[in-house]
Amino acid sequence: MNGKRLLTIAGLVLLMPLGLLAVSGCEQQTVLSRIQAQGELLVATRNSPTTYYEGPDGPAGLDFDLVSRFAESIGVTPRFIFPQPFEDVLNAVRDGRVHMAAAGLTITPYRQQTLRFSEPYEHITQELVYRRGSTRPRSLDDLEGTLEVLSGSSHEERLNELREEQHPDLRWRASSDYETEELLYLVEEQAIEYTVSDSNELSLNRRYYPHITPAFPLTEPQPLGWAFAKSADDSLAKAANAFIRRIKKDGTLAKLIDRHYGRIGRLNFVDRRTFWRHVARRLPKYHKLFEDASAVSGLDWRLLAAVGYQESHWNPRAKSPTGVRGIMMLTLATAERVNIEDRLDPVQSIYGGAQYLRMLEEAIPERVPEPDRTWLALAGYNVGFGHLEDARILTERQGGDPDKWADVKQRLPLLSRKQFYTQLKHGYARGREPVMYVDNIRSYYDLLVWHSNYQQREQVQLRVAEASALSNGDTTESPPEQQEP
Repeated sequence: MNGKRLLTIAGLVLLMPLGLLAVSGCEQQTVLSRIQAQGELLVATRNSPTTYYEGPDGPAGLDFDLVSRFAESIGVTPRFIFPQPFEDVLNAVRDGRVHMAAAGLTITPYRQQTLRFSEPYEHITQELVYRRGSTRPRSLDDLEGTLEVLSGSSHEERLNELREEQHPDLRWRASSDYETEELLYLVEEQAIEYTVSDSNELSLNRRYYPHITPAFPLTEPQPLGWAFAKSADDSLAKAANAFIRRIKKDGTLAKLIDRHYGRIGRLNFVDRRTFWRHVARRLPKYHKLFEDASAVSGLDWRLLAAVGYQESHWNPRAKSPTGVRGIMMLTLATAERVNIEDRLDPVQSIYGGAQYLRMLEEAIPERVPEPDRTWLALAGYNVGFGHLEDARILTERQGGDPDKWADVKQRLPLLSRKQFYTQLKHGYARGREPVMYVDNIRSYYDLLVWHSNYQQREQVQLRVAEASALSNGDTTESPPEQQEP
Protein backbone atom coordinates (compact mmCIF):
# COMPACT_ATOMS: atom_id res chain seq x y z
CA MET A 1 0.00 0.00 0.00
CA ASN A 2 2.71 2.42 0.96
CA GLY A 3 4.51 1.71 -2.29
CA LYS A 4 1.35 2.41 -4.30
CA ARG A 5 0.77 5.65 -2.41
CA LEU A 6 4.32 6.75 -3.14
CA LEU A 7 3.87 6.01 -6.84
CA THR A 8 0.59 7.97 -6.88
CA ILE A 9 2.16 10.96 -5.15
CA ALA A 10 5.16 10.77 -7.47
CA GLY A 11 2.78 10.66 -10.43
CA LEU A 12 0.94 13.74 -9.21
CA VAL A 13 4.23 15.57 -8.74
CA LEU A 14 5.26 14.63 -12.26
CA LEU A 15 1.92 15.75 -13.70
CA MET A 16 1.86 19.11 -11.96
CA PRO A 17 4.43 20.82 -14.22
CA LEU A 18 2.51 19.64 -17.30
CA GLY A 19 -0.66 21.23 -15.96
CA LEU A 20 1.18 24.44 -15.16
CA LEU A 21 2.70 24.44 -18.62
CA ALA A 22 -0.76 24.01 -20.13
CA VAL A 23 -2.09 26.98 -18.15
CA SER A 24 0.98 28.99 -19.10
CA GLY A 25 0.42 28.01 -22.75
CA CYS A 26 -3.15 29.36 -22.63
CA GLU A 27 -1.91 32.60 -21.16
CA GLN A 28 0.64 32.92 -23.97
CA GLN A 29 -1.85 32.07 -26.70
CA THR A 30 -1.65 34.52 -29.61
CA VAL A 31 -4.52 36.63 -30.93
CA LEU A 32 -4.57 34.49 -34.07
CA SER A 33 -4.71 31.18 -32.20
CA ARG A 34 -7.49 32.46 -29.92
CA ILE A 35 -9.54 33.50 -32.96
CA GLN A 36 -8.95 30.08 -34.53
CA ALA A 37 -9.99 28.37 -31.30
CA GLN A 38 -13.18 30.45 -31.19
CA GLY A 39 -13.83 29.88 -34.90
CA GLU A 40 -14.98 33.43 -35.61
CA LEU A 41 -13.32 36.57 -36.96
CA LEU A 42 -15.15 39.73 -35.88
CA VAL A 43 -14.81 42.49 -38.48
CA ALA A 44 -15.95 46.12 -38.40
CA THR A 45 -17.00 47.49 -41.78
CA ARG A 46 -19.50 49.91 -43.33
CA ASN A 47 -22.20 49.73 -45.96
CA SER A 48 -20.68 50.95 -49.19
CA PRO A 49 -20.52 49.72 -52.80
CA THR A 50 -16.74 49.40 -52.42
CA THR A 51 -16.74 47.51 -49.11
CA TYR A 52 -19.88 45.59 -48.09
CA TYR A 53 -23.45 45.72 -49.39
CA GLU A 54 -26.39 43.40 -49.89
CA GLY A 55 -26.41 42.41 -53.55
CA PRO A 56 -29.06 40.43 -55.43
CA ASP A 57 -27.34 37.18 -54.44
CA GLY A 58 -26.39 38.14 -50.87
CA PRO A 59 -23.49 40.06 -49.33
CA ALA A 60 -21.02 41.55 -51.80
CA GLY A 61 -18.26 44.13 -52.03
CA LEU A 62 -14.48 43.98 -52.44
CA ASP A 63 -13.71 44.03 -48.71
CA PHE A 64 -16.39 41.40 -48.09
CA ASP A 65 -14.84 39.10 -50.70
CA LEU A 66 -11.29 39.65 -49.44
CA VAL A 67 -12.13 39.18 -45.76
CA SER A 68 -14.21 36.07 -46.50
CA ARG A 69 -11.24 34.50 -48.28
CA PHE A 70 -8.84 35.55 -45.54
CA ALA A 71 -11.10 34.05 -42.86
CA GLU A 72 -11.30 30.81 -44.82
CA SER A 73 -7.50 30.75 -45.11
CA ILE A 74 -7.12 30.80 -41.31
CA GLY A 75 -9.97 28.34 -40.76
CA VAL A 76 -12.65 30.60 -39.26
CA THR A 77 -15.96 32.25 -40.19
CA PRO A 78 -16.17 36.05 -40.56
CA ARG A 79 -18.86 38.03 -38.75
CA PHE A 80 -19.36 41.62 -39.87
CA ILE A 81 -20.64 44.46 -37.69
CA PHE A 82 -21.45 48.01 -38.74
CA PRO A 83 -20.48 50.58 -36.09
CA GLN A 84 -22.14 53.99 -36.35
CA PRO A 85 -21.05 56.69 -36.91
CA PHE A 86 -18.15 56.07 -39.27
CA GLU A 87 -15.39 57.05 -36.81
CA ASP A 88 -16.57 54.26 -34.51
CA VAL A 89 -15.31 51.72 -37.07
CA LEU A 90 -11.75 52.50 -36.01
CA ASN A 91 -12.69 52.97 -32.37
CA ALA A 92 -14.09 49.43 -32.34
CA VAL A 93 -10.61 48.16 -33.23
CA ARG A 94 -8.87 50.38 -30.69
CA ASP A 95 -11.29 49.31 -27.94
CA GLY A 96 -10.98 45.61 -28.72
CA ARG A 97 -14.64 45.17 -29.69
CA VAL A 98 -13.58 43.63 -33.01
CA HIS A 99 -10.51 41.82 -34.27
CA MET A 100 -10.01 44.05 -37.32
CA ALA A 101 -11.64 46.66 -39.55
CA ALA A 102 -12.07 46.32 -43.32
CA ALA A 103 -13.93 49.35 -44.63
CA GLY A 104 -11.98 50.88 -47.49
CA LEU A 105 -9.65 52.51 -44.96
CA THR A 106 -6.95 54.86 -46.17
CA ILE A 107 -3.60 54.27 -44.46
CA THR A 108 -2.57 57.68 -43.13
CA PRO A 109 0.24 58.72 -40.74
CA TYR A 110 -2.33 60.00 -38.26
CA ARG A 111 -4.18 56.68 -38.11
CA GLN A 112 -0.93 54.75 -37.90
CA GLN A 113 -0.18 56.43 -34.57
CA THR A 114 -2.88 54.33 -32.86
CA LEU A 115 -3.50 51.45 -35.26
CA ARG A 116 -1.57 48.78 -37.11
CA PHE A 117 -2.37 48.43 -40.82
CA SER A 118 -1.98 45.57 -43.25
CA GLU A 119 -0.10 45.79 -46.49
CA PRO A 120 -2.09 47.76 -49.09
CA TYR A 121 -4.51 45.89 -51.33
CA GLU A 122 -5.64 48.89 -53.39
CA HIS A 123 -4.73 52.55 -54.05
CA ILE A 124 -7.07 55.51 -54.45
CA THR A 125 -6.99 59.29 -54.67
CA GLN A 126 -9.26 61.66 -52.77
CA GLU A 127 -11.30 63.74 -55.20
CA LEU A 128 -13.19 66.98 -54.69
CA VAL A 129 -16.61 66.35 -56.25
CA TYR A 130 -18.99 68.89 -57.80
CA ARG A 131 -22.04 68.74 -60.06
CA ARG A 132 -21.62 68.81 -63.81
CA GLY A 133 -23.24 71.96 -65.20
CA SER A 134 -22.11 74.20 -62.35
CA THR A 135 -18.84 76.15 -62.34
CA ARG A 136 -15.92 73.80 -61.95
CA PRO A 137 -13.58 74.89 -59.14
CA ARG A 138 -9.90 74.76 -60.00
CA SER A 139 -8.69 74.94 -56.41
CA LEU A 140 -10.07 75.00 -52.87
CA ASP A 141 -9.96 78.81 -53.03
CA ASP A 142 -12.64 78.71 -55.74
CA LEU A 143 -15.31 76.97 -53.63
CA GLU A 144 -18.62 78.83 -53.48
CA GLY A 145 -21.20 76.94 -51.46
CA THR A 146 -21.40 74.08 -49.01
CA LEU A 147 -18.63 71.51 -48.76
CA GLU A 148 -19.76 68.53 -46.66
CA VAL A 149 -17.69 65.44 -45.83
CA LEU A 150 -17.97 62.32 -43.71
CA SER A 151 -17.04 63.03 -40.10
CA GLY A 152 -13.95 61.18 -38.87
CA SER A 153 -12.95 60.15 -42.38
CA SER A 154 -9.60 60.47 -44.11
CA HIS A 155 -11.31 63.17 -46.17
CA GLU A 156 -11.78 65.36 -43.11
CA GLU A 157 -8.23 64.55 -42.03
CA ARG A 158 -6.94 65.75 -45.42
CA LEU A 159 -8.98 68.96 -45.30
CA ASN A 160 -7.51 69.72 -41.88
CA GLU A 161 -4.03 69.27 -43.33
CA LEU A 162 -4.78 71.53 -46.28
CA ARG A 163 -6.24 74.23 -44.05
CA GLU A 164 -3.15 74.20 -41.86
CA GLU A 165 -0.72 74.14 -44.79
CA GLN A 166 -2.22 76.29 -47.54
CA HIS A 167 -5.87 77.32 -47.08
CA PRO A 168 -6.49 78.95 -43.68
CA ASP A 169 -9.96 80.14 -44.70
CA LEU A 170 -11.16 76.69 -45.81
CA ARG A 171 -14.47 75.70 -44.19
CA TRP A 172 -16.58 72.57 -44.41
CA ARG A 173 -19.37 70.72 -42.65
CA ALA A 174 -18.55 67.33 -41.08
CA SER A 175 -21.52 64.96 -41.17
CA SER A 176 -22.14 61.90 -39.00
CA ASP A 177 -25.61 61.37 -40.51
CA TYR A 178 -24.66 60.43 -44.07
CA GLU A 179 -22.31 58.00 -45.74
CA THR A 180 -20.22 59.16 -48.72
CA GLU A 181 -22.74 57.70 -51.17
CA GLU A 182 -25.48 59.85 -49.66
CA LEU A 183 -23.29 62.94 -49.80
CA LEU A 184 -22.71 62.24 -53.49
CA TYR A 185 -26.48 62.00 -53.91
CA LEU A 186 -26.84 65.40 -52.24
CA VAL A 187 -24.42 66.87 -54.78
CA GLU A 188 -26.37 65.22 -57.60
CA GLU A 189 -29.61 66.73 -56.30
CA GLN A 190 -28.02 70.16 -55.71
CA ALA A 191 -28.64 70.05 -51.96
CA ILE A 192 -24.93 70.75 -51.41
CA GLU A 193 -22.30 72.02 -53.81
CA TYR A 194 -19.31 69.83 -52.98
CA THR A 195 -18.09 66.73 -51.18
CA VAL A 196 -14.95 64.58 -51.13
CA SER A 197 -14.88 60.95 -52.25
CA ASP A 198 -12.31 58.23 -52.81
CA SER A 199 -11.79 57.73 -56.52
CA ASN A 200 -13.03 54.11 -56.51
CA GLU A 201 -16.26 54.99 -54.70
CA LEU A 202 -16.80 57.96 -56.99
CA SER A 203 -16.38 55.77 -60.08
CA LEU A 204 -18.99 53.30 -58.84
CA ASN A 205 -21.51 55.96 -57.90
CA ARG A 206 -21.19 57.94 -61.12
CA ARG A 207 -23.16 55.14 -62.77
CA TYR A 208 -26.12 56.03 -60.56
CA TYR A 209 -25.65 59.79 -60.27
CA PRO A 210 -24.58 60.85 -63.77
CA HIS A 211 -24.00 64.53 -62.97
CA ILE A 212 -21.42 64.11 -60.19
CA THR A 213 -17.88 64.51 -61.43
CA PRO A 214 -14.39 65.12 -60.02
CA ALA A 215 -13.06 68.67 -59.99
CA PHE A 216 -9.48 67.92 -58.93
CA PRO A 217 -7.62 65.47 -56.66
CA LEU A 218 -6.78 66.41 -53.09
CA THR A 219 -4.07 63.76 -52.73
CA GLU A 220 -1.56 61.66 -54.58
CA PRO A 221 -2.49 57.94 -54.76
CA GLN A 222 -3.02 56.60 -51.23
CA PRO A 223 -3.01 52.97 -50.00
CA LEU A 224 -6.04 51.18 -48.57
CA GLY A 225 -5.58 48.49 -45.91
CA TRP A 226 -7.12 46.62 -43.00
CA ALA A 227 -6.76 48.00 -39.47
CA PHE A 228 -5.68 46.02 -36.39
CA ALA A 229 -5.06 46.89 -32.77
CA LYS A 230 -1.59 48.28 -32.15
CA SER A 231 -0.15 45.86 -29.61
CA ALA A 232 2.85 43.62 -29.11
CA ASP A 233 0.90 40.69 -30.57
CA ASP A 234 0.85 41.15 -34.34
CA SER A 235 0.00 37.54 -35.22
CA LEU A 236 -3.32 38.40 -36.91
CA ALA A 237 -1.80 41.26 -38.90
CA LYS A 238 1.08 38.98 -40.01
CA ALA A 239 -1.42 36.37 -41.20
CA ALA A 240 -3.32 39.07 -43.10
CA ASN A 241 -0.12 40.33 -44.74
CA ALA A 242 0.85 36.82 -45.78
CA PHE A 243 -2.63 36.36 -47.27
CA ILE A 244 -2.49 39.67 -49.18
CA ARG A 245 0.97 38.89 -50.55
CA ARG A 246 -0.23 35.46 -51.67
CA ILE A 247 -3.33 36.71 -53.53
CA LYS A 248 -1.27 39.42 -55.20
CA LYS A 249 1.22 36.83 -56.41
CA ASP A 250 -1.30 34.24 -57.63
CA GLY A 251 -3.54 36.79 -59.37
CA THR A 252 -6.59 36.38 -57.09
CA LEU A 253 -6.52 40.03 -56.02
CA ALA A 254 -6.39 41.29 -59.60
CA LYS A 255 -9.33 39.06 -60.51
CA LEU A 256 -11.41 40.30 -57.57
CA ILE A 257 -10.67 43.93 -58.40
CA ASP A 258 -11.65 43.24 -62.00
CA ARG A 259 -14.85 41.57 -60.82
CA HIS A 260 -15.87 44.65 -58.86
CA TYR A 261 -14.44 47.45 -61.00
CA GLY A 262 -13.60 45.92 -64.37
CA ARG A 263 -16.65 47.24 -66.20
CA ILE A 264 -16.49 50.74 -64.72
CA GLY A 265 -15.67 53.42 -67.24
CA ARG A 266 -17.26 51.69 -70.23
CA LEU A 267 -20.29 53.96 -70.03
CA ASN A 268 -19.68 57.67 -70.43
CA PHE A 269 -21.96 60.52 -69.38
CA VAL A 270 -24.02 60.37 -72.59
CA ASP A 271 -24.39 56.58 -72.30
CA ARG A 272 -25.70 56.83 -68.75
CA ARG A 273 -28.00 59.71 -69.57
CA THR A 274 -29.46 57.83 -72.53
CA PHE A 275 -29.88 54.70 -70.42
CA TRP A 276 -31.89 56.49 -67.72
CA ARG A 277 -34.06 58.13 -70.38
CA HIS A 278 -34.90 54.71 -71.80
CA VAL A 279 -35.51 53.33 -68.29
CA ALA A 280 -38.17 56.00 -67.87
CA ARG A 281 -39.74 55.84 -71.32
CA ARG A 282 -39.20 52.36 -72.77
CA LEU A 283 -38.61 49.88 -69.98
CA PRO A 284 -42.13 50.21 -68.47
CA LYS A 285 -43.57 48.76 -71.71
CA TYR A 286 -41.48 45.59 -71.43
CA HIS A 287 -40.85 45.27 -67.69
CA LYS A 288 -43.61 42.67 -67.23
CA LEU A 289 -42.37 40.65 -70.23
CA PHE A 290 -38.86 40.47 -68.76
CA GLU A 291 -40.31 39.37 -65.42
CA ASP A 292 -42.43 36.69 -67.09
CA ALA A 293 -39.44 35.44 -69.08
CA SER A 294 -37.47 35.38 -65.83
CA ALA A 295 -40.10 33.17 -64.20
CA VAL A 296 -39.86 30.69 -67.07
CA SER A 297 -36.08 30.70 -67.55
CA GLY A 298 -34.94 31.17 -63.95
CA LEU A 299 -32.71 34.08 -64.98
CA ASP A 300 -32.85 37.44 -63.19
CA TRP A 301 -35.22 39.74 -65.11
CA ARG A 302 -32.75 42.58 -64.67
CA LEU A 303 -30.07 40.54 -66.41
CA LEU A 304 -32.45 39.81 -69.29
CA ALA A 305 -33.37 43.48 -69.47
CA ALA A 306 -29.69 44.43 -69.49
CA VAL A 307 -29.11 42.07 -72.43
CA GLY A 308 -32.10 43.56 -74.24
CA TYR A 309 -30.81 47.07 -73.69
CA GLN A 310 -27.31 46.24 -74.88
CA GLU A 311 -28.73 44.54 -77.96
CA SER A 312 -31.39 47.04 -79.05
CA HIS A 313 -31.94 49.76 -76.42
CA TRP A 314 -35.32 48.02 -75.95
CA ASN A 315 -36.37 48.78 -79.52
CA PRO A 316 -38.64 45.94 -80.77
CA ARG A 317 -38.13 46.95 -84.41
CA ALA A 318 -34.34 46.96 -84.24
CA LYS A 319 -32.48 45.40 -87.19
CA SER A 320 -28.83 45.10 -88.07
CA PRO A 321 -27.07 44.71 -91.44
CA THR A 322 -26.01 41.21 -90.38
CA GLY A 323 -29.62 40.06 -90.09
CA VAL A 324 -30.24 39.98 -86.34
CA ARG A 325 -33.55 41.49 -85.25
CA GLY A 326 -35.79 42.46 -82.36
CA ILE A 327 -35.31 43.48 -78.75
CA MET A 328 -32.96 40.55 -78.08
CA MET A 329 -31.44 40.72 -81.60
CA LEU A 330 -31.78 37.04 -82.44
CA THR A 331 -30.27 35.52 -85.57
CA LEU A 332 -32.57 33.55 -87.84
CA ALA A 333 -30.79 30.32 -86.85
CA THR A 334 -31.20 31.08 -83.13
CA ALA A 335 -34.87 31.95 -83.60
CA GLU A 336 -35.45 28.60 -85.29
CA ARG A 337 -33.54 26.84 -82.52
CA VAL A 338 -35.83 28.29 -79.82
CA ASN A 339 -38.98 28.01 -81.99
CA ILE A 340 -39.49 31.75 -82.54
CA GLU A 341 -41.50 32.70 -85.63
CA ASP A 342 -41.52 36.51 -85.41
CA ARG A 343 -38.31 38.07 -84.08
CA LEU A 344 -39.88 41.54 -84.18
CA ASP A 345 -42.62 40.52 -81.75
CA PRO A 346 -41.48 41.70 -78.27
CA VAL A 347 -43.00 38.72 -76.47
CA GLN A 348 -41.40 36.14 -78.73
CA SER A 349 -38.09 37.98 -78.83
CA ILE A 350 -37.75 38.33 -75.04
CA TYR A 351 -38.85 34.76 -74.36
CA GLY A 352 -36.59 33.46 -77.13
CA GLY A 353 -33.59 35.42 -75.89
CA ALA A 354 -34.12 34.20 -72.33
CA GLN A 355 -34.44 30.61 -73.52
CA TYR A 356 -31.27 30.86 -75.63
CA LEU A 357 -29.24 32.40 -72.80
CA ARG A 358 -30.39 29.63 -70.48
CA MET A 359 -29.36 27.03 -73.07
CA LEU A 360 -25.89 28.56 -73.25
CA GLU A 361 -25.56 28.64 -69.49
CA GLU A 362 -26.56 24.98 -69.23
CA ALA A 363 -23.96 24.07 -71.87
CA ILE A 364 -21.16 25.43 -69.68
CA PRO A 365 -19.63 22.77 -67.38
CA GLU A 366 -21.37 22.44 -64.03
CA ARG A 367 -18.13 23.04 -62.15
CA VAL A 368 -18.02 26.69 -63.28
CA PRO A 369 -19.31 28.88 -60.41
CA GLU A 370 -21.28 32.10 -60.49
CA PRO A 371 -20.87 34.83 -61.54
CA ASP A 372 -18.28 33.52 -64.02
CA ARG A 373 -20.88 31.13 -65.40
CA THR A 374 -23.18 34.00 -66.35
CA TRP A 375 -20.42 36.15 -67.87
CA LEU A 376 -19.21 33.25 -70.00
CA ALA A 377 -22.76 32.51 -71.18
CA LEU A 378 -23.20 36.17 -72.16
CA ALA A 379 -19.97 36.08 -74.14
CA GLY A 380 -21.31 33.01 -75.95
CA TYR A 381 -24.58 34.87 -76.66
CA ASN A 382 -22.55 37.53 -78.45
CA VAL A 383 -19.70 35.72 -80.20
CA GLY A 384 -21.15 32.22 -80.46
CA PHE A 385 -20.63 29.23 -78.21
CA GLY A 386 -18.03 27.66 -80.52
CA HIS A 387 -15.79 30.73 -80.36
CA LEU A 388 -16.27 30.88 -76.59
CA GLU A 389 -15.05 27.30 -76.33
CA ASP A 390 -12.06 28.18 -78.52
CA ALA A 391 -11.20 31.02 -76.15
CA ARG A 392 -11.48 28.70 -73.15
CA ILE A 393 -9.19 26.15 -74.85
CA LEU A 394 -6.69 28.90 -75.64
CA THR A 395 -6.89 30.09 -72.02
CA GLU A 396 -6.02 26.62 -70.77
CA ARG A 397 -3.15 26.28 -73.27
CA GLN A 398 -1.66 29.53 -71.97
CA GLY A 399 -1.86 28.48 -68.34
CA GLY A 400 -5.01 30.38 -67.41
CA ASP A 401 -8.21 29.11 -65.85
CA PRO A 402 -10.85 28.41 -68.54
CA ASP A 403 -13.56 28.56 -65.89
CA LYS A 404 -12.73 32.15 -64.85
CA TRP A 405 -14.12 35.03 -66.86
CA ALA A 406 -11.17 37.26 -65.88
CA ASP A 407 -8.82 34.79 -67.59
CA VAL A 408 -10.98 34.04 -70.63
CA LYS A 409 -11.63 37.73 -71.38
CA GLN A 410 -7.87 38.23 -71.78
CA ARG A 411 -7.77 35.58 -74.53
CA LEU A 412 -10.94 36.42 -76.45
CA PRO A 413 -9.27 39.30 -78.36
CA LEU A 414 -6.65 36.81 -79.60
CA LEU A 415 -9.34 35.13 -81.72
CA SER A 416 -8.84 37.89 -84.30
CA ARG A 417 -5.09 37.22 -84.62
CA LYS A 418 -4.00 34.76 -87.28
CA GLN A 419 -1.30 33.09 -85.20
CA PHE A 420 -4.01 32.00 -82.75
CA TYR A 421 -7.28 31.51 -84.67
CA THR A 422 -5.65 29.23 -87.26
CA GLN A 423 -4.89 26.81 -84.42
CA LEU A 424 -8.50 26.73 -83.18
CA LYS A 425 -11.54 24.80 -84.41
CA HIS A 426 -13.89 27.68 -85.18
CA GLY A 427 -11.34 30.10 -86.66
CA TYR A 428 -11.52 33.88 -86.76
CA ALA A 429 -13.79 35.94 -84.51
CA ARG A 430 -13.99 39.60 -83.49
CA GLY A 431 -12.92 38.69 -79.97
CA ARG A 432 -12.85 42.20 -78.52
CA GLU A 433 -16.59 42.60 -79.02
CA PRO A 434 -17.74 39.99 -76.46
CA VAL A 435 -15.42 41.53 -73.85
CA MET A 436 -17.01 44.96 -74.30
CA TYR A 437 -20.43 43.32 -74.62
CA VAL A 438 -20.18 41.55 -71.25
CA ASP A 439 -18.72 44.60 -69.51
CA ASN A 440 -21.56 46.79 -70.77
CA ILE A 441 -24.22 44.30 -69.71
CA ARG A 442 -22.66 44.06 -66.26
CA SER A 443 -22.87 47.85 -66.01
CA TYR A 444 -26.50 47.96 -67.16
CA TYR A 445 -27.37 45.10 -64.83
CA ASP A 446 -25.82 46.91 -61.87
CA LEU A 447 -27.80 50.03 -62.75
CA LEU A 448 -31.04 48.07 -62.95
CA VAL A 449 -30.37 46.32 -59.64
CA TRP A 450 -29.72 49.69 -58.03
CA HIS A 451 -32.80 51.17 -59.67
CA SER A 452 -35.10 48.38 -58.54
CA ASN A 453 -33.79 48.50 -54.97
CA TYR A 454 -33.54 52.27 -54.79
CA GLN A 455 -34.62 53.64 -51.42
CA GLN A 456 -33.09 56.82 -50.08
CA ARG A 457 -33.23 57.69 -46.40
CA GLU A 458 -36.03 60.02 -45.41
CA GLN A 459 -33.46 62.44 -44.02
CA VAL A 460 -31.70 62.69 -47.36
CA GLN A 461 -34.96 63.30 -49.17
CA LEU A 462 -35.78 65.99 -46.62
CA ARG A 463 -32.47 67.68 -47.30
CA VAL A 464 -33.23 67.69 -51.02
CA ALA A 465 -36.67 69.16 -50.37
CA GLU A 466 -35.17 71.83 -48.15
CA ALA A 467 -32.61 72.72 -50.79
CA SER A 468 -35.36 72.96 -53.40
CA ALA A 469 -37.38 75.27 -51.15
CA LEU A 470 -34.35 77.48 -50.54
CA SER A 471 -33.87 77.86 -54.28
CA ASN A 472 -37.14 79.85 -54.46
CA GLY A 473 -39.10 77.26 -56.32
CA ASP A 474 -36.38 76.08 -58.70
CA THR A 475 -36.98 72.41 -59.49
CA THR A 476 -34.25 69.88 -59.00
CA GLU A 477 -33.91 66.67 -60.94
CA SER A 478 -35.70 63.66 -59.53
CA PRO A 479 -34.00 60.36 -58.75
CA PRO A 480 -33.48 58.18 -61.82
CA GLU A 481 -36.50 55.99 -61.22
CA GLN A 482 -38.80 59.01 -61.42
CA GLN A 483 -37.21 60.87 -64.29
CA GLU A 484 -34.29 60.23 -66.57
CA PRO A 485 -31.27 62.32 -65.64
